[in-house]
Amino acid sequence: MQYKLDINGAPHKVDADPDMPLLWVLRDYLGYNGTKFGCGAGLCGACTVHVDGKAARSCITPVSSIGKAKITTIEGLSADNSHPVQQAWIAEQVPQCGYCQSGMIMAVAALLKEKPQPTRSDIADAITNICRCGTYSRVERAIERAIPKV
Repeated sequence: MQYKLDINGAPHKVDADPDMPLLWVLRDYLGYNGTKFGCGAGLCGACTVHVDGKAARSCITPVSSIGKAKITTIEGLSADNSHPVQQAWIAEQVPQCGYCQSGMIMAVAALLKEKPQPTRSDIADAITNICRCGTYSRVERAIERAIPKV
């Protein structure tokens, strides 16, 4: 079946099975390789993208469910790593292996867009991504750094 997708502000047409996860459409059909495969069950968050501004696990999101929604991948968050969350990640030297980082950055960016001043509880509820390297203390510092000062 053919789908018209808006990814990072650009139109794309793909022929894909309706049940194909968005992750594989992004990576295998369109070359957006910043979105990673982790678990395939929506648990680890390495595949997190934005669907109409909300964090979504692309490994369990069928392409047929997208409709006219706008998709943003890590490549579309900013062209030059200038997004405040990316800048905070760099300043706090968050990544070790880096594999989970694009999904975690996307989850944090979605949270801060929805709740610019999140509580610790908001953060714990929204950021359920798994980092096998265990850089959680750096992630926490980066999130705190990315929260706009009021």
